[in-house]
Amino acid sequence: MLKKIISTAVILLTLTLVSCKDDVLPKPASFLRLDYPEAKYVHFENTCPFAFDMNEAAVIKGEKDCGFAITYPKMKATIYLTYKPVHGDINKLLKDAQKLTYEHVIKADDILEQPYLNPEKKVYGMFYQVDGNAATNSQFYVTDSTKHFITGSVYFYAKPNFDSVMPAASYIKNDMQRLMETLKWKY
Repeated sequence: MLKKIISTAVILLTLTLVSCKDDVLPKPASFLRLDYPEAKYVHFENTCPFAFDMNEAAVIKGEKDCGFAITYPKMKATIYLTYKPVHGDINKLLKDAQKLTYEHVIKADDILEQPYLNPEKKVYGMFYQVDGNAATNSQFYVTDSTKHFITGSVYFYAKPNFDSVMPAASYIKNDMQRLMETLKWKY
């Protein structure tokens, strides 16, 4: 009987010593890292009454009446540009552009307005950054207030989850601002 107790104690002691290792720790929380290449811009010009710089990684497709879809295939996003000539209806065009932005106020956490004024090029407008789970994260409009009016909106082909699309939204936001800043009217 004593022999059985001693062998059981030795086995238990051996198992205890062999099983002692470092404490098991859970893996720390991690985040998806999305790195995008540094943007390189090219000048875009065609028969429309305006020209601008755009990211060379994007693909531009002409729509009707000088509207464009600038797609970012790797980010599953598109900037939609809409051109409208001004025929004494600048107030209506401005109201429609602002209405389009503020339709997202239901899902948005915040809408930041950034006025854009370039009297030298006669380009005036507003850039909207929409924070939250809205369908679009960035929108803008530009005009010369007498002849030309352009609106732009970015849309992602994914469920609007701001945390998930934030890196891509920031990247494209910079491209949209560059487009606004380099826009030139052709008279």
